[in-house]
Amino acid sequence: MSSRLPNLVWLRTFETAARLQNFTLAGKELGLTQTAVSLHIRSLEAALKRQLFVRQARHLQLTSEGEAYLLSVSQALGDIRAATTNLFGVEEQQLITVRAPISTAALWLAKHLPDFKTEYPNITVRLVSTIWASSAVDEDIDVDLRLGRSDEYDGPSEVISSETVTAVASLQRLGKIRDARDLEDQPRISILGYDDCWTRCFAAAGLKQPTSVPAYSVDTSMAALALVSANAGCAAILTRFARQATLAHHQIGMIGDPVPFSHVHYIARPKTRRQQKPESRLFEDWLKRRFSAEP
Repeated sequence: MSSRLPNLVWLRTFETAARLQNFTLAGKELGLTQTAVSLHIRSLEAALKRQLFVRQARHLQLTSEGEAYLLSVSQALGDIRAATTNLFGVEEQQLITVRAPISTAALWLAKHLPDFKTEYPNITVRLVSTIWASSAVDEDIDVDLRLGRSDEYDGPSEVISSETVTAVASLQRLGKIRDARDLEDQPRISILGYDDCWTRCFAAAGLKQPTSVPAYSVDTSMAALALVSANAGCAAILTRFARQATLAHHQIGMIGDPVPFSHVHYIARPKTRRQQKPESRLFEDWLKRRFSAEP
């Protein structure tokens, strides 16, 4: 293969098509026809002498080599965007609207947003939060961050994290808990929509799910943490949230090792959308870097 850099237009088309998993949507974002997108991808595959996509009826999937290549291409394009913004700035103040689950917004994203503002001072983030991820994508939402199973969303999406869950308790209660087995005798706090968190924690410890009804049932991880801090019981929440809560000096501690979880953070994209703002792409690139930087 030639050592020359592949055509940058082809690379941009590849990144967009891989991200949206659809040639037609990629064309709409780039201002190209579906035929032009397909031609760019075929040209890139010919130059690389590798197949990047598996093309099936109504379905587009990256090959293993395509997935590996996408990581590098996305990072490179993100670096170019960041360098352009850092060196030449943005001519005027830009506003982006970011929608995120309320617990992600309060327990994780809020901690990191000041760093984004430092890196991109001319971009203002309007953060709106939701409890459930099933609401439709609105036209005025620039970045739609969700937590759940990405395959349940009926539209293109990009997974940007993997998640684990950890049991947590107040420091006062931790003195009575030696390991996960002692959780059977503790009041449990259940989070609506995340009922399998406790199932996974008990299964990882080789225990069966207790048949007793949870002492409390809440609709957000924020409420669960508030109850834990009040020494009302134990909760099983995302390790990402638990870690941040302990760092923020809440009177809680984690119990046992993190357990793999089926939910992930992902960016939901509408089936049809206007061309994405450059500053929205900058935020998405920054967001992916933040998620990947954490264990």
